[in-house]
Amino acid sequence: MSLSVSPCFDRDRWDTTVDQLGGHPQQLWGWGETKAAHGWSADRVIVTEDGVVVGAAQLVLKSLPGPLRNLAYIPRGPQTAEGREIEVLEAVAGYVRAAHHSVALSIEPDWDAASSAVRALPAAGWRASTNTILIGRTLILDLRRSEEELLADMTKKHRQYIRKSGREGLEIRRVVRGEIGACLDVYRLTAERAGFGIHEDSYYLDIFDNLGDASPVYAAFSGDDVIAFLWISATGTTSFELYGGMTEEGERLRANYALKWFAIQEMKARGVERYDFNGLLNDGVSRFKMGWAQHEDQLAGTWDLPLSPFYPLFSRALPVAKRGMQLARRQAGRAITRVRQVRGRS
Repeated sequence: MSLSVSPCFDRDRWDTTVDQLGGHPQQLWGWGETKAAHGWSADRVIVTEDGVVVGAAQLVLKSLPGPLRNLAYIPRGPQTAEGREIEVLEAVAGYVRAAHHSVALSIEPDWDAASSAVRALPAAGWRASTNTILIGRTLILDLRRSEEELLADMTKKHRQYIRKSGREGLEIRRVVRGEIGACLDVYRLTAERAGFGIHEDSYYLDIFDNLGDASPVYAAFSGDDVIAFLWISATGTTSFELYGGMTEEGERLRANYALKWFAIQEMKARGVERYDFNGLLNDGVSRFKMGWAQHEDQLAGTWDLPLSPFYPLFSRALPVAKRGMQLARRQAGRAITRVRQVRGRS
């Protein structure tokens, strides 16, 4: 029997389905709701066979000029029954072609790069793409292991710094909504130092509100001051780092070591099985991440299914547009930081 694709308009049903299929936090309803409030739209579809759910995909769509129409993107999805990945993708692609007339369907699934599903993508018409949003090279901890095993897998330096920062008298805990502003102040300073762009505050507050308990924020406090923070999102099986930052005082006290270990312990206590560090590059932050284990993970990467004869134009134009948006976010972040610094002196 052929697969059936139906839109889902029920938040509870959707999030339950994502959890039942072992889905990723970026597939939760609240993530799509946030993207829909900031320049995208969201469409959530459930794939069934003879009434039995075999897959689900949260699509976020970005309007594009002229004949390009829009891009349909599935962040860290779809989630499917084992062995049904390609069938589900074919069914979802047919839905996207008919319902949205997209120039392409782009996916960055939470699948191991060596899996049979990824190996089958080229034969199914998918093309590997360099227009990456979520980095495929990452580090994923198996939280089913004991704390002793996780500690033993770290570098000696990491274990020492966890103990050191734990002796600094810092308060490490989950923050409430009224403390998010202090965390974002730290994030802006971090972005300024590292030279990356960030969104406006309303974007992060929407994540906090829309994801609720699925997106806890943890912080290290020195007295009343946030000196480091770590923002997580989580489903029943997978936790995923979203954002983090640290002040110069936090760096001096190595607060990020005790803070991250605290977050890992919190996710483990929830019963979450995987802790994804969200990407590895060749920079200082990634070197810090790589000290938490003796392995790396490579996920599927970015794949496009062309759905329009205008796809070649889209694939050439997207990198240019992305660079422009990144530059605009960096400039906006610097402007906000300068305004806050002036206000702080007045």
